[in-house]
Amino acid sequence: MLRRIPSRQRNAPLARERDRGMLGRLAMLLVCGLVLAGGFVYAGVQHFAALKLGYETENMRKIRNSLVEDQHRFQLQHDTAVSPARLEQAARQLGMQPMQAAQIDPLQRAANTSTEKDLPKVITAAGAVPARQTQAKVIRQPRPR
Repeated sequence: MLRRIPSRQRNAPLARERDRGMLGRLAMLLVCGLVLAGGFVYAGVQHFAALKLGYETENMRKIRNSLVEDQHRFQLQHDTAVSPARLEQAARQLGMQPMQAAQIDPLQRAANTSTEKDLPKVITAAGAVPARQTQAKVIRQPRPR
């Protein structure tokens, strides 16, 4: 075993110098770390927002496609319902007959004025009221001689 002999020379106690720039460097390192972490958080929020909007867009696209299909189906049903053949069939079931030439002649129509009791009835909240038809004004042209 070795014995150590204490030195007779006294060493002066060492005093460290204070690093005045250390606090500034630590603050700068903290700020840079916060900016970097904030950037990652911001990128994550943007990424998830983009995913959410993508899902919403896909759902709206499906809804739009189903609405377009419904619109086409309703348009076909409408076109079928108002087709001339279908209207003629429905009119015959109601007891209507095809129009005759005497009914088309404007001079004949002006001579056959109808009274209010001949007019069809319009049902309103107040009750059945005769419908008023506007008569077309017939202008007679002089006949060439």
